[in-house]
Amino acid sequence: MASILPVSLLSEDSLYINKVGKEQKTEGTAAFDNILNAAVDMYKEADSLQKAAEEAEISFALGYTDSIHDLALAQQKANISLQYTVKVTNAVVSAYKELMTMQL
Repeated sequence: MASILPVSLLSEDSLYINKVGKEQKTEGTAAFDNILNAAVDMYKEADSLQKAAEEAEISFALGYTDSIHDLALAQQKANISLQYTVKVTNAVVSAYKELMTMQL
């Protein structure tokens, strides 16, 4: 049986009070914000690794560096990051589609 707590015993995190000029957030929207920010960070990291691999290719092609190992490493990092990003994106889209087809 669940007990009822007096308001004085509730934490500030469990009380959501509208304040003037501030947006009210619930746990659900905060969790969604965290997931969205993590996804954006993932895309930014994949993009930066792709750009680093491209710069390594150009540097190797122009003869600024002769380390084929560094070039291969940059390309592999970019490839793995891109594959991971695509798999996570596909999983999220699949979950979204599944949620949309659920009947309440």
